[in-house]
Amino acid sequence: MALTYQQCLQAVQVVLASGSVPTLVGEAGIGKSALVADVAQQRHAKLFTTVVSLVEKGDLVIPVPPLTSDSFIQTAHYGRLADVQFGYSHTLVSLIQYAEAHPDQEIIWFLDEFNRGTQAVQSELMNLVLQRQINSLILPQQVHLILAENPDATMQGFASSHYGVTPGDAAIADRTTRLVLQADSPTWLAWAQAPVNGQARISSLVTDYLTENPGDLFTAPTSDQEDADLQPTPRAWARVSRLLRELEHQDLLGTTAVVRELLVGNLGATVGTAFAGYVQTKRPTLTVPQLYTQDAAVTTFQTLNPAQQQRLLTQCLQAVDTWPLTRAANAERFTQLLTLCAPDGQFAVARTLAQQPGLLEALYQQVQTTPAVSQLYADLTQIGQRGSQIEV
Repeated sequence: MALTYQQCLQAVQVVLASGSVPTLVGEAGIGKSALVADVAQQRHAKLFTTVVSLVEKGDLVIPVPPLTSDSFIQTAHYGRLADVQFGYSHTLVSLIQYAEAHPDQEIIWFLDEFNRGTQAVQSELMNLVLQRQINSLILPQQVHLILAENPDATMQGFASSHYGVTPGDAAIADRTTRLVLQADSPTWLAWAQAPVNGQARISSLVTDYLTENPGDLFTAPTSDQEDADLQPTPRAWARVSRLLRELEHQDLLGTTAVVRELLVGNLGATVGTAFAGYVQTKRPTLTVPQLYTQDAAVTTFQTLNPAQQQRLLTQCLQAVDTWPLTRAANAERFTQLLTLCAPDGQFAVARTLAQQPGLLEALYQQVQTTPAVSQLYADLTQIGQRGSQIEV
């Protein structure tokens, strides 16, 4: 039976307290690494991580002749080892040195993607896990090990698993406690909505969508799906959030094709297309011609956040050669949109307009002959006076 994030967090603590080694099993991107980081934080432990899939046989046990006297590290209590700048050896050097410098602090050594290493690599590591010793090196008692694996077809409940893993033998499986982690929307959403540096950790577009569609947080691929190679995961949604914020920063949310491909490229065709439609609905974008020619644009403009409204009106000012504000219809629409902005946004737009060479003078020349331009000029004057009073 699979556990939610919080349940798995509790279970790992129990396994560690009992002196055993937990093995977290879960789909890629579901949150195994984040869970281990939370365990370390809760226990005030120093976390070291080794990605087993990147290591070759012998990185742990084959001796390396030292080239100089500095090539070996002699520890005070745990033996002597070569400081080789790759694989496990350097991680062990850092880990042992940290243990000696902080003898009262717990250490967690996280062996990630354990079953993506070869059978020989797994066997070498399991000897360390079980005996807590390799050659002359003794693993300090303050060190706890946690393993993480992707599912394989030999595991119960994962008969259709598609990961390129090397299943461990029965002896390995019998020596750790397997904990299966499943996607947990409530916990992930609470994490995603927590503030970091003044804003939510994850874009509100993502959290609002997943609040309405919690099943799309994670979708396990099946062989009969057209887009089985890409599926939404918590890790993919975090990437999507960063993309959305960058797209908004660059004013590219309106580039429908680009947005859709970016979302599909992270979430798969099914969920990516659905979310792209949601984004377009919730963050409708407008062009300058649409602002001036479509009556419905005013309603859409009202749904935008203040920063988007200000950017659109700034774009209007940059397009005055094509859409001059001295034309009555344009002046009337610009005034209407400007009054919909927040006061600080109005002042920012008015100041930008005043900095446009010759624009304010051109409006003034039309005050006596064009009522719509006269109204715009009067509104700009009032906005400028209010802004000046606030600055004083």
